[in-house]
Amino acid sequence: MSELIVQIEEWLLQYGVLGLILVAFTESSFFPIPPDVILLPLALARPEEAFLYASYTTLASVFGSLLGWYIGRKLGRPILRYFISDEKIAKVEDLFKRYGALAILIAGFTPIPYKVFTIFSGIAQIPIKVLIIWSFIGRGLRFFLEAALVVALGAKAKPFIEENFTLITLIGGVTILLLFIIYRIIQKKKKTL
Repeated sequence: MSELIVQIEEWLLQYGVLGLILVAFTESSFFPIPPDVILLPLALARPEEAFLYASYTTLASVFGSLLGWYIGRKLGRPILRYFISDEKIAKVEDLFKRYGALAILIAGFTPIPYKVFTIFSGIAQIPIKVLIIWSFIGRGLRFFLEAALVVALGAKAKPFIEENFTLITLIGGVTILLLFIIYRIIQKKKKTL
């Protein structure tokens, strides 16, 4: 299976920006290959275009999240019913309605499969505006960080990202979560005063 994925990556890379946009769009809703595998080689080949490539990747990913939302809205619940009970679906849906923006932000930034969260946003009927805003922030942070690393580190960026990016994004995701928890605690204290 991994050999097939490598072949698909190489094939998509031949199409340059078009391949990048296609991967970024489809990965946000159903495709298993993350856009980073196309973004990095393109950015390394032309570092002066790295931020432009990050822009294309972010925009395509956000538009792809709308397809994920639509898939979740139309197909998500009937498919989930084959695997889990309506009661469990309702619990997950409630959690997603309360923390969906945070989930979208963290999934957009970290290596967590983003498509799962775009599909769940459709199942939970998260407003499209919320999906778009938090997708732009999360995905933009991720792809522009990669572009910045390419510009700053040059050829050393690829091994650095391969070795450290998962850890960096997970630390970033945990930081976002902690900031959110602190914010909620402060909000609760303000209500009790």
